[in-house]
Amino acid sequence: MNKPLKLAILAALAAGIAATLVARERYRHAVRAERAAATATAVAGLPRLLDLGAGKCVACKAMMPVLDEIRVAFAGKMAVEFIDVWENEEAAEKLGVETIPTQIFFDASGKELFRHTGFISKEDILAKWKELGVDLDAAPK
Repeated sequence: MNKPLKLAILAALAAGIAATLVARERYRHAVRAERAAATATAVAGLPRLLDLGAGKCVACKAMMPVLDEIRVAFAGKMAVEFIDVWENEEAAEKLGVETIPTQIFFDASGKELFRHTGFISKEDILAKWKELGVDLDAAPK
């Protein structure tokens, strides 16, 4: 095979790979946007605990059972969300997250009330909500 033909084939392969990567990233971005819109709609009117971390981060993994327990115990009273910032870097940038895990406490109107970095226990989360004046026992179910 002559050199120009090899170069043409190589260029075509490179273009195909680049197009595939761009299409995949556009798809991921669209899926993330859909999830964010669905989550925002689902939590309207509820206080919200947002945990930003990563699935492979040790402290983030330790937060998972805490978040799951709170999500179940306070279903309908508080929204509990997790965003993997290694998969969704835009969320970390948008929210100014530099250290993971980071937990952000939002009131029912979406206003940020408090931010914590590192592991935080269920007891400390509930105490913080109380300190912030959010009565989860009185919140509608």
